[in-house]
Amino acid sequence: MHKSLFKLITLIGLTLSLGYSSLVLAADAPPPCGPASHLSDDLSGNVDSGSRCFEIRMYTAEPIVNGVGGIDNLHQRFREKEVSIFEKHGAEVIAVWQRLDEPNTLVWMLAYRDRAHRTEVWTAFAADPEWVELRAKYEVPISANTFMMSATDYSNLK
Repeated sequence: MHKSLFKLITLIGLTLSLGYSSLVLAADAPPPCGPASHLSDDLSGNVDSGSRCFEIRMYTAEPIVNGVGGIDNLHQRFREKEVSIFEKHGAEVIAVWQRLDEPNTLVWMLAYRDRAHRTEVWTAFAADPEWVELRAKYEVPISANTFMMSATDYSNLK
C-alpha cells in the first residue's frame, strides 16, 4: 500500500511539475503558493484561505567519488545542521524522507507563511556562513525536483 501511495504522490507531483513548468515559463514569475488570496482565480478555487506555502524537494545525490557526493553525506549534512539552518531562518521543516525505491534520493517538505516568506528564507539561508561552511564540508552534487503547493480547503495540514 505504501508503495502505491508513493507512486500516486510521485505521479501527482510530476503532473503538477509539468504544468507548473509551463506556467512559470509562460508567466516568467516565481511559483505560486500560499493562501487562496495570493493565487490567481484559476488556481485558488480549492485552496484554503489560510494555507501556508508548501514545498516538496527531491534531491538525488551523485554517487560518492573521492569523498565527494553520496546519499550518506547528504543525509549527514541534513542531520548535522542543514535542517536547523532552515529553521533558524523561519522555515518549518515538516519532514525528511529516504526514498526506498530510489535509495540515492532524499525527499523533504518545508512550509512557509506564503511565497514572499519563502523568498526571504532562501535568501537568508544562501547567505548564512554556517550553510557555506556546511556545504563545503559535505560537498554533494545533486539533481533537484521542486514542487510548490497550497493546501486545499479540506486538508488536515494547512
